[in-house]
Amino acid sequence: MPVRSVAVLAAVVLSLPAAVPAAHAAAPGITTVTVGNARFQVLSPTLIRTEYAADGRFTDAGTFNVVGRGGFPQSRLARGSVRKKIDDGWLTIETGAVTLRYQVGSGPFAGDNLSVRLKAGQQQVDAAPWAGPVCTPGLLCEAETLRPAATATDHAGYTGTGFAAGFTATGDELGFTTTVPAAGAYQVGLRYANAQGGDGQNTSRSLSVTADDGAPVRIALAPTGSWDTWKVVTAQLTLAAGRHRITVGRTAADSGNVNVDSLALVRPGDPYPQPVQTTARPCPFDAICEAGTGALSGGAKHAADHNGHSGDGFLAGLEHAGASAAFTITGIPAAGDYAVQLRYANGQAGSRPIQPRDVTVNGTTVSLAPTSGWDYWRTLAVPVRLKAGTDTVTLGCPTDDSCNVNVDTVAVAAATAPLKAPHAPLGGYRRGLDGVDGGALTQPGLLYQDGWSLLDDSASALYDPATRKVTQRPAKEQDGYLFAYGKDFARGLRELSTLTGPTALLPEWAYGVWYSEYYDRTAADFQQTIVPRFRSEGVPLDVLIVDTDFKSPDTWNGWEIDPAKFPDPRGFLDWAHGQGLHLSYNVHPSIRTSDPKYAQAQAIAKGKIKDGVFDWGDPDQLAAYFWLHQDLQQDFTWLDWCCDNAGSSLPGVTPDSWINQQYADRDGFAFSRGYGSLQAGGYGNPTAVPAGPWAEKRTTLHFTGDTISNWQTLRFEVGYTPGESAATGLAAISHDIGGHTGGLQEPGGEPGSTKLPDDLYARWVQFGTFQPIDRLHSNHSDRLPWQYGADAAASAKTFLRLREQLRPYTYAAAREANRTGMPIARPLYLAYPDSPEAYAVAGSEYLYGPDFLVAPVTTPGATATTTVWFPPGDTWTDYFTHQVYQGGTTAQITTTLATMPVFVKGHTARR
Repeated sequence: MPVRSVAVLAAVVLSLPAAVPAAHAAAPGITTVTVGNARFQVLSPTLIRTEYAADGRFTDAGTFNVVGRGGFPQSRLARGSVRKKIDDGWLTIETGAVTLRYQVGSGPFAGDNLSVRLKAGQQQVDAAPWAGPVCTPGLLCEAETLRPAATATDHAGYTGTGFAAGFTATGDELGFTTTVPAAGAYQVGLRYANAQGGDGQNTSRSLSVTADDGAPVRIALAPTGSWDTWKVVTAQLTLAAGRHRITVGRTAADSGNVNVDSLALVRPGDPYPQPVQTTARPCPFDAICEAGTGALSGGAKHAADHNGHSGDGFLAGLEHAGASAAFTITGIPAAGDYAVQLRYANGQAGSRPIQPRDVTVNGTTVSLAPTSGWDYWRTLAVPVRLKAGTDTVTLGCPTDDSCNVNVDTVAVAAATAPLKAPHAPLGGYRRGLDGVDGGALTQPGLLYQDGWSLLDDSASALYDPATRKVTQRPAKEQDGYLFAYGKDFARGLRELSTLTGPTALLPEWAYGVWYSEYYDRTAADFQQTIVPRFRSEGVPLDVLIVDTDFKSPDTWNGWEIDPAKFPDPRGFLDWAHGQGLHLSYNVHPSIRTSDPKYAQAQAIAKGKIKDGVFDWGDPDQLAAYFWLHQDLQQDFTWLDWCCDNAGSSLPGVTPDSWINQQYADRDGFAFSRGYGSLQAGGYGNPTAVPAGPWAEKRTTLHFTGDTISNWQTLRFEVGYTPGESAATGLAAISHDIGGHTGGLQEPGGEPGSTKLPDDLYARWVQFGTFQPIDRLHSNHSDRLPWQYGADAAASAKTFLRLREQLRPYTYAAAREANRTGMPIARPLYLAYPDSPEAYAVAGSEYLYGPDFLVAPVTTPGATATTTVWFPPGDTWTDYFTHQVYQGGTTAQITTTLATMPVFVKGHTARR
């Protein structure tokens, strides 16, 4: 249908009431605009649902992610505040906070047919929320830029900055939009590696390529000899002239488990293209430009190995004299003085101390103050004089000892212009921090610095909370929620909480002190030694975890409590309750075929358990799995989904989300990892899964996994907790306090155990005091205060007692998180979005609830000096010394093991 004809039809639709036929009814009271196969629902001035259905049948049921679409009272929308019109084939919707434009009749949402405009502070932001990767026919596209399920760099021979790794789960895919000039035959080329996989096989494997809504075309991928050896294979397609969406991925019929380096769409017979050589691109005046698009020389390079950058990477390699990046600035209005706005990170460079570092801007030396790590960025305006029209801005490295910074974006603007924010993620999440040794890549979530994001719910299954029934939704439907919160990040989190459900409020006791250790313990150990020692030392204890060695006949995946260690499980639970404790056992989700309970479990599962692991998406196997729990006398379960292959076959729901929902229905909350599955790249997988992370917060206390015990990991966790909460809305996050294994270990006090250095132990316990969950845990490594030297022991006792004193405060913050979406551990930019420092220090300090500013010590020594930035608008009183600091200032705070940098907002602290 011609665009003009569609526009006429749309004008008629716009004149009708919002209600549509019952089969496609919109949620009651929601302002709805339908044009052809596109529908828009204005839930609030800053939240718009964008939906495209090729058959015109829209989805009104809730999904597993979106359970609260009807929770937006339309009283928030003033009468007449939503304006809509069609002009020259374009639909425009204005809410007062955001303007959305869609080209009527142009098909599925893409980068060129749907745009939005909003304000983030004083900055006007123009965005294309549905823009995806675009590949030009005849040119090579790097797979790592096409939003794969996982990326990696751990094999040789790839081009670009890495490759798409694994394709380990059904639904793992990458895709792009392309426009072909003429109808005819085309082929998709794939450069891949296929060698011996984790399954021990070296065999031909497969992926499938799909064009638009067509049938998948299978691609056979023969072995390549090694993971460092790459081959090219092609699949044939017939395409009409115009725009198409091409995906390559693992369907249910594919075996996957290959790596993909690049793709290309070419005519049959044409050679596979060579990698595209990166060339410098002009940077228009008053625009934000990626720093990696400059003319790079002297070792300057593009990189993507840190978090928080915009685009697909940042400028790195400014490490030696002569390294530089030159930017051609166009459209300069007149000769005169301007400002170059640099968004940069300045962390610790190797063994060198953290310090200000120098760069040159057009030959003038500029000092760049440290940020709180390589994942945290500050924007600085640097004066520069330019000529009218076109001129050059060059960043240089004056000496070998200077520079060592990364630059994300460059913008040239008026000297007095407000600092510009790029579309850079704030915070991020991973399934776990397992094996993390000082840092790890995370996945972006809700919040971006320029004030908008798209929650793509297209892959989420339909879900009825009343019946707990999951239904697969139509394929290829686009369903996304445009958040346009501007700088009101708190509003974005509040609306996320309404849309996808509130973060779980745990019982008050869960916010106290937990003790857990992977060490073979018996009931007598707990009853006669450990818990009595807590009491005699005056150290509080609220939650007791029994790790995996309690199991029989196998300590990993047995399903009976070993009678030699726990002869009276019910009596042990009653004893724990008598001590004021809540009890949990660790489980692994598999069972040996020789287990005494296997036959009955298999009977309940109707013979469908395979290889001793469970498909939780099958109701019979799920019933069998929970039948195995019936003899565990406990208050809740710790699902340590570590190294077993249990999962869920349910489409549109991640296995983590599904099993965590089942535990929450059973126990009140789940204590587990989240956001993905073992099959989606491992149990510490950092990458996004199609169904998203949004359901997890309703059910889950997020156990972040088995970290390395060193200062670097402690430092990483300081920013990680508030960053995960800001990205996902999940408030209850639990680290292993002290780390799990490896790192800095000394001989311990028990057979086969180790211990941390005293200073690291004391500082990690201090950190745990101001975390959502304070859970002492380790892998055969001492975590009890009396196992350490006098100063460390005294410090740990003090802070564990303080944690108990803070339990009502922490619970109040948790209730606020449940009610408003504002997390317990809060990045400073939630409260101070206009302060560049709030972003730069987000890795070293945070708000704990509304009143405490916390800057944990992450450097060794009996004394330490910590740089603390005090947010503006209030005074800040040291909790321990009562010294008052003015907001908007920075101070060096020196503490012993007896104290840490903690400050109370606005009044004198009391002990």
